Amino acid sequence: MKKPKVISAILSFLGITMIVIALVLESDISNNKTEFKTKKDNVNVVNMSSSNRVAATKVVDDEKVVASTNEKVEELSMEEAPQAEYIPPRIEVYNGMTMDELAAKLDRNLGTGYIAGKGRLIATKSLELGVDPYLATAIMLHETGCKSNCSSLTLKCNNVGGQKGAPSCGGGSYKAYSTIDEGIVGHIQNLYNNYYAKGLTTVATIGPRYAESGTWVSKINWYIEQINMS
Repeated sequence: MKKPKVISAILSFLGITMIVIALVLESDISNNKTEFKTKKDNVNVVNMSSSNRVAATKVVDDEKVVASTNEKVEELSMEEAPQAEYIPPRIEVYNGMTMDELAAKLDRNLGTGYIAGKGRLIATKSLELGVDPYLATAIMLHETGCKSNCSSLTLKCNNVGGQKGAPSCGGGSYKAYSTIDEGIVGHIQNLYNNYYAKGLTTVATIGPRYAESGTWVSKINWYIEQINMS
């Protein structure tokens, strides 16, 4: 009878021990799961934090790029950027000269008196009609005497070429003009209409028809030479 009781006690003890061991194991597994979950959550938290940092860094970088771009645009704006100097093309109108150069050359020969500064008007109208501007200027200088003192015909009636016609200057045969500019244009038109249009385009061919003086041709050629050398 004692032997069965001992065996029963041993089995009971073993059973209790197994239960205790099972409970301990179950507790460890549960703790491990909790720890694993915590670590996983921590990883997620770390990852989220990293993502936020990356996103924040990107935003900052983008702002830097935008700011940098804006700065470049501002630096290269049309208002502040250095402008290239515009150089107009050289257009030669007569004897290798531009209009400005031709006008300046004529002005150097017109003196400082009544017809001074009319070089551009003479050049423009002469080239418009196909008249030699040196020839037109030389006749003006000879007929008006404005290299020194202008004639009374020029000062009173703005007649720079000695033309005759109406309206009359003071009742005489010479023509009167309202202004000096009209007188200059009238002189060049007279050269074109009564000489160039008839094939008389040189001093030698114009002279006999223009003036009675036998020295007129040589005097006009002298003025042309002075203009050419100035």
